[in-house]
Amino acid sequence: MDKRNKRILMSVLGVVICGISIGLFKRSTFGVDPYQTLMGGVDAVLPISSGTMYVIANICLLMFSLINDRHRIGLATLINLFFLGYIADYSHQFLKSVFPDIGLAGRVVMLLMGIVIMCLASAFYFTADLGVSTYDAVALIISENWKVGPFKYCRIACDLACVVIGVALFLISGQPVSGLTELVGLGTIITAFFMGPLIEFFNVHVAQPFLNK
Repeated sequence: MDKRNKRILMSVLGVVICGISIGLFKRSTFGVDPYQTLMGGVDAVLPISSGTMYVIANICLLMFSLINDRHRIGLATLINLFFLGYIADYSHQFLKSVFPDIGLAGRVVMLLMGIVIMCLASAFYFTADLGVSTYDAVALIISENWKVGPFKYCRIACDLACVVIGVALFLISGQPVSGLTELVGLGTIITAFFMGPLIEFFNVHVAQPFLNK
């Protein structure tokens, strides 16, 4: 397989698998990744389907990429923009139907699988360089275009901002506070502080060797 076809494969699989990982996060009920925490907060204020809301939010972030670095927009961006939210929803519902009662051990397994799969998937479509998700582009632009600092630290800052805003929106929405545990938990903390470094690790040790092999 030549490099171009590898890039396309890595982009498509990266986005699809990333959607599945979000479903794993949600089913673990240990909290979702920081961007989904933000989406959960917005959803609490604007009760529309999460798939549709995801498209609207990403169109807004797409404007940021168009202004700052159009190179970040490509095949993976479009797939992510229009399909990731729906893939995540379907994955979550599928996992709930197949594993209605998973217990603590099952939740931990799903959380760990979600973290590893999400970071690996992100590394694949980063390396493919056919566009990244509109959210991933924010940290990349801040790091590489604005020269603020290394990607992993910019990603941590973006993730923490998403968690804070998502929680604030949820609290002012009037929703029961008990529902907040589905958005923020152990999984959120792990991804907020370690997702950037993990993506960088998989990028160097898995995605780049796969592309250049």
